[in-house]
Amino acid sequence: MFRGLKRAVALAATVGLVAACSPGGGGSSGGGSGSADTLIIAMTASDIPNADTGLAQGQGYEGIRFVANQLYDGLTKFDLKQGTEIPKVLPGLAVKWAVDPAGTTWTFDLRPGVKFHDGTPWDADAAVFNFNRYLKKDSPDFYPALNAQAGLSLAGIKAVSKAGDMQIKIETGGKLAYLPSNLTTIFFGSPTAIKAEGNEGFAQKPVGTGPFKFESLARGQQLVLDKNPDYWDGAPKVSKVVLRPIPDATARVAALRAGQVNWIEVPTPDDVPQLTSSGFQVLTNTYDHVWPWVLDVRQKPLSDVRVRQALNYAIDRDSLIKNVLQGTAEPELQAAARGNAGYDKANDRYSYDPAKAKQLLAEAGYPNGFQLRLSYPTSGSGNMLPTPMNEALQANLAQIGVTVKLEPVEWASMLTDFFARKIPGGAQMINISLSMQQEGFWYSWFGSDSLSNAGYYQSKEVDGLLDKAKATFDDAARAKVYAEASKVITQDAAWLFIVSDKNPRVLAPSVKGFVQPQSWFADLTTITVS
Repeated sequence: MFRGLKRAVALAATVGLVAACSPGGGGSSGGGSGSADTLIIAMTASDIPNADTGLAQGQGYEGIRFVANQLYDGLTKFDLKQGTEIPKVLPGLAVKWAVDPAGTTWTFDLRPGVKFHDGTPWDADAAVFNFNRYLKKDSPDFYPALNAQAGLSLAGIKAVSKAGDMQIKIETGGKLAYLPSNLTTIFFGSPTAIKAEGNEGFAQKPVGTGPFKFESLARGQQLVLDKNPDYWDGAPKVSKVVLRPIPDATARVAALRAGQVNWIEVPTPDDVPQLTSSGFQVLTNTYDHVWPWVLDVRQKPLSDVRVRQALNYAIDRDSLIKNVLQGTAEPELQAAARGNAGYDKANDRYSYDPAKAKQLLAEAGYPNGFQLRLSYPTSGSGNMLPTPMNEALQANLAQIGVTVKLEPVEWASMLTDFFARKIPGGAQMINISLSMQQEGFWYSWFGSDSLSNAGYYQSKEVDGLLDKAKATFDDAARAKVYAEASKVITQDAAWLFIVSDKNPRVLAPSVKGFVQPQSWFADLTTITVS
């Protein structure tokens, strides 16, 4: 009762805030926005992501999706204008690239004629300045916070140098076949603006080359972006984008129904049928994004592979998808998501089999079960409905004698611990949404020495396969290597493999022209709002 009252009060306060911030006032119940030609997005994040180039990752991939990808560009980018296949890597601020025969020195030819939003030219000097800010610890331009936040994408880069006015060279510490994929999230800011504002100030007045320009920021309330009419890849069709953090799913749906936003991330699944019948656009697509429990395999009883396999056989994924998520996710039966190039259906291993789970526990010496603690986020980037989902899993595991204590943690705080190879509060498991869309994440999550491997999973076979992937420059051949790695990781039950979500979002009828890609990221340049 008190829990429901607290949620109702929070919902009323959030909707009231949205109404107060809505440009042009309220809207109609039919899902219109407060102002025509303005896209108003309700994010799942609890605050506006930091608007500095790589610091948007502080709110997870959602910060990259809606802030970094709109204000900035990388040397490369994903093909997000189609939704029928896994996005390929395309030219961005680089028009072409090549690697030397040794596989360790890359040459990138930069896109001519591009300018930052403040008129500063994009060239090799601007590129090297930004890389120095990310990487070069002895440079006066080095920014430690940026290096720490963007470390996953920077991994393997040894040095960056100017090779001509519109050409740079990137040296890697070894073969790194998927460097172009990693570079999609290394973003570039105006050297003029960064030097004028300083590292802390630049986040308050960001300047990039992207499709949208910074207009204003009200911390905790909204970020307003204006279209860049001179964007090198074609000007956006919508005039403004307004980003609002609304972490409560019920509040997001209420704001959409009230016409105060015209795009929401992750609706409450129970509302999906009625939203559809009311004329809203409910969009989903398969993509590379998983929702697992990462298990600390050093701690008993999770150190026993039979125990970890038992947990995977004990959960009813189909019931979770049907009864809690209303079809907005797919069962995850192996390490690779269905939207990952390394997915091979033959590697699907787990099913709902409580009898087998009990048998495995008995073989491991735990016929009466045991107790575990799970750290999980209450909201945040890509986490769907973490509390009811984890409560359903808690009930499944109780049926085989495993008692799980759920311990909620704020999302940004959880990310800080996770990327320091810690599980908050000393729990044995952490529930966190993850992706392998950028191939380097395979090593990040499963590499024995990775500082992001919070479960401390170790496998010499997997390490060898991931090293092989780095040296395999053919995309199709490299995908087969990841499939081999997925087979081993799945057999070892490194995680509790639960579901991969289908990227559910809801758009008002007035929003036209958006393509739902098979990607976490999104292209907002094709959208119109009437």
